[in-house]
Amino acid sequence: MVLEAKIRRFSGAVFGTRIAISALAVGAFIPTSAAAQTGEPLKIGYSMALTGGLGPNGRSALLAQKIWEEDTNAKGGLLGRPVKLIYYDDQTNPATVPGIYAKLLDVDKVELIIGPYGTNLQAPAMPIAMQRKKVFITLLGTAVNSAFNYVNYFSMVPTGPDPKPSITKGFVDVALRQNPKPQTVALVAADGEFALNACEGARENVKAAGLTVVYDRRYPSATTDLVPVVRAIAETNPDLVIVCSYPPDSIGMVRGVAELGFKPKMIGGAMVGLQSTAVKARLGPLLNGWTNYDYWLPVPKMQFAGVDDLMKKYQARAAVEGVDALGYYMVPWAYAQLEILQQAVVATTSLDDSKLGDYIRANTFKTVLGDVRFGSNGEWARSRMLQVQFQNIKSNDLAQFKDISTQVVVAPAEYESGKVIYPYEKAK
Repeated sequence: MVLEAKIRRFSGAVFGTRIAISALAVGAFIPTSAAAQTGEPLKIGYSMALTGGLGPNGRSALLAQKIWEEDTNAKGGLLGRPVKLIYYDDQTNPATVPGIYAKLLDVDKVELIIGPYGTNLQAPAMPIAMQRKKVFITLLGTAVNSAFNYVNYFSMVPTGPDPKPSITKGFVDVALRQNPKPQTVALVAADGEFALNACEGARENVKAAGLTVVYDRRYPSATTDLVPVVRAIAETNPDLVIVCSYPPDSIGMVRGVAELGFKPKMIGGAMVGLQSTAVKARLGPLLNGWTNYDYWLPVPKMQFAGVDDLMKKYQARAAVEGVDALGYYMVPWAYAQLEILQQAVVATTSLDDSKLGDYIRANTFKTVLGDVRFGSNGEWARSRMLQVQFQNIKSNDLAQFKDISTQVVVAPAEYESGKVIYPYEKAK
């Protein structure tokens, strides 16, 4: 009954009037070397946010996935067949997702699927994957499976076995090491799946730390003028502010804080969007002092085998493709998402989803992100979430973000590239 309720909630469009699917082209690039392969293309289907709020990140991910497609076909494809990525634009709109996955499976006849990008888009796809008993490797979503407990769900995000608190744990840990130790905290979240999950985890972290919560509210997810929200937070005079937001409102929050001259001791935490090169360049020096989560940066301790070559390929094509110039946030994850599926297919010599799921659960994968192993509920067996502080940004010049000293990894200790500047205003 629980599963049926979820299916009715997230996939009603599949069984009623078919949702209109964006005409944005299906990807089907097969290099000339594929001519040596035999058989029909092995089709892998998914939705991707190519427009809407997550569009800039989604387009960056798509280029990485195309590079994987090209690399794989250049080496002979999978099971002797060329691979072909079939994708549609979900427009960052959860309502489009069930219809897209139904079309992929019923009309396009894809043999394998992968998940979309982002928590809000993955949740409505889950009932389809579960109904069809498909392996479902998702891209950068938070605690999606906590509502479903689906055995063949796997998450390409380094939040680890306890995903909700892991996003902001490093932020709180760093704050607690400062002198004087902070005492109060404000929590603010957009009213959307990711932000609410992250804020729930932040509450766990601040409670464990013994901090006093002086503000804890949400705002409508379409809000971009955050000045009134910032003003309300400032009136409570918190030492720390943990923000859980999506790209448009993340930008609004940074601008609102600057406009009001609000200066808590530390601010940031769980803001999607500040990882985007275009957003960094747009905000420029306004970002100095903000401390926020990230997943990977090209700091010395994260130069895993193959990742530098991938980033060079991506960056050489980024301008022509009109995508994020550096690709630090999305590229390794989108490529590794398909690497894991590829390695499972090769190891099992099968496209049977039950066999693939069994293999993924039981094995460690060598990827451009280093070793990846999944634990309970399809999350990473071990968290590897970063907290990064923006420092010494001088202008809105995009090129300065190639200098990784402007983005300092301050947690966890094993990946640190520098120290936090505290309080926040000293970094301004």
